[in-house]
Amino acid sequence: MKGLDLERLRDYLGSDRELTGRMFAGGRSNLTYAITDGERRWVLRRPPLGHVLPTAHDMVREHRVLEALSKAGFPAPRPMLLCTDTEVIGAPFYLMEHVDGTIYRDENDLQALGGPAMHALVLSLVDTLVQLHGLEPAAIGLADFGRPEGFNARQVHRWKKQLDASRSREVPGIEELHARLAVDIPAGGPGAVVHGDYRLDNVLIGPDMRINAVLDWEMSTLGDPLSDVALMLVYAGLPLEVKNGRGVVPLAVPGHPSILEISSRYAERSGRDVSDLHWYVGFAAFKLAVILEGVHYRYVQGQTVGAGFDTIGSLVGPLVMRGHEALEGN
Repeated sequence: MKGLDLERLRDYLGSDRELTGRMFAGGRSNLTYAITDGERRWVLRRPPLGHVLPTAHDMVREHRVLEALSKAGFPAPRPMLLCTDTEVIGAPFYLMEHVDGTIYRDENDLQALGGPAMHALVLSLVDTLVQLHGLEPAAIGLADFGRPEGFNARQVHRWKKQLDASRSREVPGIEELHARLAVDIPAGGPGAVVHGDYRLDNVLIGPDMRINAVLDWEMSTLGDPLSDVALMLVYAGLPLEVKNGRGVVPLAVPGHPSILEISSRYAERSGRDVSDLHWYVGFAAFKLAVILEGVHYRYVQGQTVGAGFDTIGSLVGPLVMRGHEALEGN
């Protein structure tokens, strides 16, 4: 299996049972595998193959935040084991518990939910984000997990560096978008644990439309909670998948709450001021454009595993345009 040697993993775990596994579809960054010995089930996470950006794909950080959040009662998978020895499978990795649930990223599955269930699903997504941002970092052992002061300014600088490290082509308008974002950066309010990539297809949903687990914590830190809200809004208007040139946009699915209802729900439940999200949405679009450009970079270098990477690059341009529109008040 590409990216994972099951025999070496079995030897490391000291298991007397044969391991089988499969890679989860849909991931665009860290690689995620379902592992079983026939009786027990786990999920393994490891960095992507090839080009890895500085500060990204840190297994130790992911393991730490999952441990803290799961102990605090937040719906995050419980980590089971951390291995930093790259000799085992060729990269650091960790194992976590297997959580049952459905990831909704297929248009037919979303349409089949029906309006009321789709509405409840998205509101559950919002309420879970409120729950995350309501946790006190120091109380759950994450007081030093990041530096909330100056978070937005550092993010603007960091993601420009990430862009420069992943260039394989010219992206019209992206430099101008960064320059506009850097002019008037919000100071931000009190810091919180932020996910960094919060969206519909990063959660496992139970049959009652409640969230069983929030996944993919590789970009989590302490920072401005409005950054998560803005990214969630940007994702709502972007395709979950692109098939045969056709994108699946969550906002277009019957029952999906409007952008206004989502932001109002978050404001009401969290008590936070969301009256001016324009800069945050503009930055969220820029950040996501940089992330997808990095995925596109790995794709053109032949360093991706799985299907669907050929369409990722086409999403970068529209994201840059969305960022400019947000800064203009749209």
